[in-house]
Amino acid sequence: MPRPGDPQAPVPTADLSTAAESIPRGQRPAARPIPALTLVSHPTAARIGERLLLHGLLNGREVALSRNAPDFTRPGEPLGLPLGDPFMSRKPTLFVPVGEGVRVVPGDEGRCTCAGEPLHGGGREFGPEALASGVPLEFSGRTVVLLHLAPPLEAHAPDTLGMVGQSAALHGLRRHIERVADVDVPVLIRGETGAGKELVAQALHARSRRGGPFISVNLGAIPKELAAAELFGSVRGAFTGAQRDREGFFRAAQGGTLFLDEVGEASPEVQVMLLRVLETGEMYPVGASRPVATDVRLVAATDADLEAQIADGRFRAPLLHRLAGYELRLPPLRERREDIGPLFLHFARQELEALGEAHLLTPSDPYAPPWVPAALAVRLLLHLWPGNIRQLRNVAKQLVIGSRGQPCLELDTRLAQELRLPQAAPHQAPPPQARAPAPEPEVAARRKSTEVGEEELLTALRAHDWDVKKAAHHLGIARSSIYDLIERSPSIRLAGDLSVEELTLCFHACGGNLDEMVRRLEVSRRALNRRVKELGLVPKDA
Repeated sequence: MPRPGDPQAPVPTADLSTAAESIPRGQRPAARPIPALTLVSHPTAARIGERLLLHGLLNGREVALSRNAPDFTRPGEPLGLPLGDPFMSRKPTLFVPVGEGVRVVPGDEGRCTCAGEPLHGGGREFGPEALASGVPLEFSGRTVVLLHLAPPLEAHAPDTLGMVGQSAALHGLRRHIERVADVDVPVLIRGETGAGKELVAQALHARSRRGGPFISVNLGAIPKELAAAELFGSVRGAFTGAQRDREGFFRAAQGGTLFLDEVGEASPEVQVMLLRVLETGEMYPVGASRPVATDVRLVAATDADLEAQIADGRFRAPLLHRLAGYELRLPPLRERREDIGPLFLHFARQELEALGEAHLLTPSDPYAPPWVPAALAVRLLLHLWPGNIRQLRNVAKQLVIGSRGQPCLELDTRLAQELRLPQAAPHQAPPPQARAPAPEPEVAARRKSTEVGEEELLTALRAHDWDVKKAAHHLGIARSSIYDLIERSPSIRLAGDLSVEELTLCFHACGGNLDEMVRRLEVSRRALNRRVKELGLVPKDA
């Protein structure tokens, strides 16, 4: 059996890219995630983050959404309000269950869009992958909601632990923090830069049984020549200029928690010392001849690939296994889009209160334009956020300060460049010379769809590069009829049937050329373009 310090010893890991528990699948009670709508932009900005759980979809019933019903509520609060926007259509938008997906059918043509693309009368179906990623829906250019999957309701939801958001990943993270917080083992937190690793470390300390202080140290900011003395202290005369004993971070954190950020930046000498502390509970201050006992709970964090550093000889494998007595993985912000709106409101409110403009979040005029414009809300949802929560906080601060005295947030050129989308920005109209021509009136059907055979249908689609409208015109049938023929055909796939892996592989094999992807996959060009954009890929010719 491998020992805990052995490189082959298994490391307990909480993978928070989903809310999955570390319990064998067959022993977990089945609990389906619930389709939900979360407000990201509303004429009353203070309502951002309110949520509507679409329970009826789980029971096979459609859910109707209008300006007057149903109510959106703040998570954890019993009472709520309908959207109530007077510009929103009185005709309800329908959310219809379709297998594991949802079809969104707008009440009025053109009054509901998805990432800037209008939903037409028949609506659009969003599969489980799109729901897991989150689908931005915009109503009347004023209200934006995110259609997504919410975690199943729990009898005893965990404390927020100071973390804003209600995503499944965040629920799972809170549960794992509560389970390990009072267990005296080292914890390694992994996640991208700006994902909130120090906030997790503070939550671990707050829920621990330790009465000592929380001390945070960024190893990447300490010169390697001074790291040993900074961490472990030094005795008088240990080196030039050491005129008195130095306590060091370990002794300062006695009885509490020492948070070592950027642990992958530790020098080889410091790694050896850290390993000794973890193995023996003792350390040697620089220049000391006797060890000093420590009583410190060690929490480390990194955004580096420590396994790759081990392979390159830059990090010690035994130290990794000692640090990772329990491992937490933080999901990036782009994988929990439903938390973007509440986080943005949280940071924006802080800045508004500092400027004395918090009243902008609760305007008295329901006809006033939203403080967070719908186009900006969609940008926030679709941006990939390489800097994660830290970047979102900075963007919120710059937007609020840069829009002082204005009724709505204004996006300047520099921020617009920073918040560039993985596809063309939906709120920007193309220049006049690039405007699409007015749509041609659909040609009246000359034939019945029943007269079109399988081979003739395939030939027409291939001849017109899977442009459904052109193929329907060629066949002399209505466009709605050709969609019916495609859905009934045993030999034609829909773009929604393609797996993420197949789409991604084909995208890279074709160098992002959408026309070439259409020829290889043989699916509707328009539907394929939509699927590719939903995955955050940027086609060259789209």
